[in-house]
Amino acid sequence: MADHGTRIRTWIRGTADDERAGLLGYLSLFHGDLVIDGVTVRRTAAGKLTLSFPERRDRHGRAHSVVRPVDDAARRAFEAAVFGEATLTREVEP
Repeated sequence: MADHGTRIRTWIRGTADDERAGLLGYLSLFHGDLVIDGVTVRRTAAGKLTLSFPERRDRHGRAHSVVRPVDDAARRAFEAAVFGEATLTREVEP
């Protein structure tokens, strides 16, 4: 595998209704030799930016991750890489 850096491939801003509900937009990311689609950028009730990773639901309604960080430290590093990109930060800051 090549460079394991995380970079934004595409950013699609959410609708005004999405944003009022805390969903700011949708990302497609490069992570090394992988493309990860379906990551969402959200603003928490406390105003913090966070990422939500794609999941699927089984026939019983249980959520199963498609892809996710292995632990909280990995999540923080992943978010720092994504939110560190100036173009996205300008787009999502009020």
